[in-house]
Amino acid sequence: MATRFDKATEIRQVDSHTYSAHFPDEWCIGTVPNGGFITSCFMLVASKHFSTTLAKQNQPHTMTLHLEFMRRTQKGPATFKVKDMKLGRQASVIHVSLVQDGREEVVGYLSNTNMHTEEGASFPTDWEMHPPPLPADHSKFEKDEDPHWIEQKRMPFAGFRKSSTRMKWFFPRKGQRLRSISDEWVRWSSGEKFSQESLGFVCDNFPLVVESYNKMTPARFWYPTLLLNLDVKKALPPDGVDYLFVRAQSKQIKNGRHDIEVTILDEQGDLVALSHHVVLVVDSSRNLAERRKQDASKL
Repeated sequence: MATRFDKATEIRQVDSHTYSAHFPDEWCIGTVPNGGFITSCFMLVASKHFSTTLAKQNQPHTMTLHLEFMRRTQKGPATFKVKDMKLGRQASVIHVSLVQDGREEVVGYLSNTNMHTEEGASFPTDWEMHPPPLPADHSKFEKDEDPHWIEQKRMPFAGFRKSSTRMKWFFPRKGQRLRSISDEWVRWSSGEKFSQESLGFVCDNFPLVVESYNKMTPARFWYPTLLLNLDVKKALPPDGVDYLFVRAQSKQIKNGRHDIEVTILDEQGDLVALSHHVVLVVDSSRNLAERRKQDASKL
């Protein structure tokens, strides 16, 4: 049985600024842990750090995150090293690096705040999504009775993209309305609820826009993330939520590189988070290849 998300992303404190984790194979794409899984681990490191070492800050929520993926990660043990960069009354910033086998693989900056005590200027912007999301009745999803949404039981190349089996995916019955846009409702296959830190995983899991243009050539691509930004707008309830809506949209796919803008809404249609990715499009053999000598160099 696959490891639940809350167990797979368990973070253990080694000392005041060092944390450890273990990345399971079933949360990988090929041999590389899913980028969203890694993002959630970074958020959980921040959560652990602000509940222990920086508990006096009373800033439990990651507000912004920026990650640079410098090298491939791998399944197995991992170490996170934290530096306190700026401790403030409204928000604090930490630098986190992910190290495996002596390689610094992913580095990031995370800003934490307390979303329950935030106050200040607030104005309606009248922002809307175009085209607007289709109506959804989540009570009808599992019975396949919703007129607009249908569950896709199996994702493409699920044996390679193992992490895709960790969620249930509900797509528009009549297909995506634009090839450059992917809309979905998701929930955990395990029956867990989405926590605040699971937003990292959710923001990097969606129908692959590139493949809507590439249906005649069913090559297995790998989409390694170069950078990922996350802007969290709201705190989810402490006991989590069952469903989240995700829209992923690309503005340009060119020369093996593309952008992805991600919008996450809750079941009430409220904005939960925004994310932006810069992603490469490469053959899946790059994922499975042995590391080059410089990848194995020590820090």
